[in-house]
Amino acid sequence: MAMANVAVRRLLADSGEARGWVSLRTDLVTALLGVWFGIGLMIDAWAHSNLTELETFFTPWHAAFYSGFAAVSGWIIWQAWRNVRTGRQGLAAVPMGYLAGLVAIPGFAAFGFVDMMWHTFLGVETTIDILFSPSHLGLIVTMMIIVTTPLRSAWNAADLGARPSLGRLLPALLGLALATTLVSLFVSYGNAMQFGAAGVVEAFSVLDGPEAGTLGAAMIITGVVLLAPVLLLVRRWHLPFGSVTLIYTVGVLMPGAQTAFSNLPILFTFVAAGAASDLLIQWLRPSAGRRGAYWAFAGLSAFVTWSLYIVVASVAAGGLPAVPELWTGAPIVGGLIGLALGVLFLPNADTGRA
Repeated sequence: MAMANVAVRRLLADSGEARGWVSLRTDLVTALLGVWFGIGLMIDAWAHSNLTELETFFTPWHAAFYSGFAAVSGWIIWQAWRNVRTGRQGLAAVPMGYLAGLVAIPGFAAFGFVDMMWHTFLGVETTIDILFSPSHLGLIVTMMIIVTTPLRSAWNAADLGARPSLGRLLPALLGLALATTLVSLFVSYGNAMQFGAAGVVEAFSVLDGPEAGTLGAAMIITGVVLLAPVLLLVRRWHLPFGSVTLIYTVGVLMPGAQTAFSNLPILFTFVAAGAASDLLIQWLRPSAGRRGAYWAFAGLSAFVTWSLYIVVASVAAGGLPAVPELWTGAPIVGGLIGLALGVLFLPNADTGRA
C-alpha cells in the first residue's frame, strides 16, 4: 500500500520531464488485449440480439467483456506504473499516446457500475433501446478511447515514416478497426452489413413502402462509418497493402455477431471491398499532398464497395432487383458520398507533404 501511495504521488506530480515512447511489442500487446475486449463485446452483442431471455447483468458474455476490460486496463496502467518505479513523475510517467486511455479507464469502470445498476433496477434491453441507453453510450465512448491507444501511440512515433510496413502499423490498424466496429454497433439501425442478400434485392425491388429508403440510408451510414477511418489514415501514411482489408475484415465481425453470421455473402463482400481499396491505394497513391488522388480514392473506393454489394447480393439471391434506377443509382450515390468525405477530410493539399 505504501508503494502504491508513493506511485500515485509521483504520477500526480509534474516533473517537467519529456514523455517516452513504448516499443512496437508493447503497442501490439495493447492492441491484442483490446481485441479480447472487443470480442467480449461482440459476444455480448450476439447475446442481446439473439437471446430474448436475458434478465440479469451477471452473464458469461458480460464476463468475457469485462475481463477484456480488466486485461487491457491493467496493461495500460502497468506502462505508467513501471515508469513511476524508475523515478519518473507526472505526465512523464505516461508513455506518449497512452494518457487518454489511462484517463478513460476509471470512466469506463464508473459507467460499468451504472450499467449494472441500470440492468438490476430497470431490466435488460434486447431491442433498439440498447443502442440509446445512457450507460451503454458512456461505455462505448470510453471503450473507444481505450482501444485506440495504439493508434495514438503510433501517430507521431519517431520510427514511423510516411510509408510504414504492415507489421509496424498493425497495432494502430487493429485499434482503429475495433473503434470502427463500436460505431457500427451503435448505428445498427442503419447498418447495411446486417442485410441478407435476399433482403437487399427485395428492398430495391419495390417502390411502395419504406424498404428502399431504409436500405439506401443504411448504405450511406455504413459507407461513412467504414470509409472515414481509412481516409484519416491515408492523410497520415501511405498505407501498406492489406491495411484496408484488415480494417474491413474486423469491421464485419460485429454485424456478423449480431446476425449470427447468417449473411456471409454480404459480409465477405466488404472483405473484398477492402482488398479493392488496397489496390486503389497502390494505383492512385493518395496522400495529404496529392489532393486529386485522395479525392479520387475516396469516391472510387465507395463506388466499388457498393457496386460489389449489389452484385454479390444479386448473385446470392438469384437475380437483380426489379427497379433498375435503385440498383444502378445506389453505388453512384455511395461514390458521391465518398467523394464528399474526401473533400471534407482534405479540402486543400498539404504542399509540405507532396
